[in-house]
Amino acid sequence: MSVGIVGLGYVGLPLLVAFAEAGEDVIAVDIDARKVQAINAGQSYIEDVPSERLEAVRERISADSHFAPLARAEAVLICVPMPLTPNREPDLGPLTAAAESLGKVVQRGQLIVLESTTYPGTTREHLLPILERESGLSVGGGLNVAFSPERVDPGRTDYTLRNTPKVVGGLTDECTDRAAEVYGRVCEQIVRVSTPEAAELTKLLENIFRSVNIALVDELAILAHRMGIDIWEVVDAATTKPYGFMRFEPGPGMGGHCLPVDPFYLTWRAREFQMSTEFIELAGKINQQMPYHCVQRIELALNGVGKPIKGSRIVILGVSYKAGIGDMRESPALRIMHELSVRGAELVYHDPFVESLPELELSSLPLEEAVNGADAVVLVTAHPGIDHARVAREAALFVDFRGVTRAVEEAGVVLL
Repeated sequence: MSVGIVGLGYVGLPLLVAFAEAGEDVIAVDIDARKVQAINAGQSYIEDVPSERLEAVRERISADSHFAPLARAEAVLICVPMPLTPNREPDLGPLTAAAESLGKVVQRGQLIVLESTTYPGTTREHLLPILERESGLSVGGGLNVAFSPERVDPGRTDYTLRNTPKVVGGLTDECTDRAAEVYGRVCEQIVRVSTPEAAELTKLLENIFRSVNIALVDELAILAHRMGIDIWEVVDAATTKPYGFMRFEPGPGMGGHCLPVDPFYLTWRAREFQMSTEFIELAGKINQQMPYHCVQRIELALNGVGKPIKGSRIVILGVSYKAGIGDMRESPALRIMHELSVRGAELVYHDPFVESLPELELSSLPLEEAVNGADAVVLVTAHPGIDHARVAREAALFVDFRGVTRAVEEAGVVLL
């Protein structure tokens, strides 16, 4: 028997390797021919999966751009992107396309699981009808369908696919049992919920919880700056409370696929139930405004030393959305850099994980070359292996949006 994976990105590729390492044969499908070619060559394109791990199990993996081989899979896990439209509404196009192609090859008795983060009701009301229409099968009549939200945190090593509890919710008890058995081969703990809708909302709650709390501390950071209070000192002090408080830190804005995107799935869905989720939408609005606030902070810092943004050489340290990885999805650095560029800044950047930014026609410079002669050095993402304190001490002006140079007592160091 074998397991099929549709979508070979930050969710699909780790799943693929985990099942192969557990002794399963894996059929991998993606419409991106470059990913298919890389996997068949044993070359990983994601930091969380070293090429050595992929190469070690390559004999158990067959990757293709066609869906036909999935007909022989015991279970198929769908891990396609779920983006937003320009109007910030769910774009189900990738899921629809995958479901239509998969439905044409689905076999009686197969298990289909959706892992892509989405609004409650997607599995039952969108995925299932397509599968039933294309395959002629139905739940209870040969088709098993469930939802199991991905819980991938790129770059994290303490919690992995194996030791992170896996939530599963099927359309029937039998569907849930099938999903629990399949994931039990690679996950230590399975958490069963009653329906796919409960599983879908579980994932959104996790992400909205973070989004709201990040928005709260970001808004307090703006207020603290106006009041002349060190927000980092406040956060450190509040963290000493042993109960009733969870630490969240301010920053230049949220990145990655989940937090900047997922809450809008629920706000869109809520409107169908005559409800406006104002609290969630407000948090999203605050988070989206943080890059613009950061540009204002850079402008004020430059004004403080008698320089305008226009014509100033500004160095961005770290452009990926998170330290230690090269993931650029929804990175606030892109918005900050775009706004600085519009204002006439001479931009350069250093990021050991991101070689180039084609949209800005920039390539990463070596650290010393980048900071040499800079009017301002701006820390957006604090990658490991960089002595930010040394850079801050040597820079004419150092603007720190991550708070890692709090201990540096230099007049040219400006904190968020």
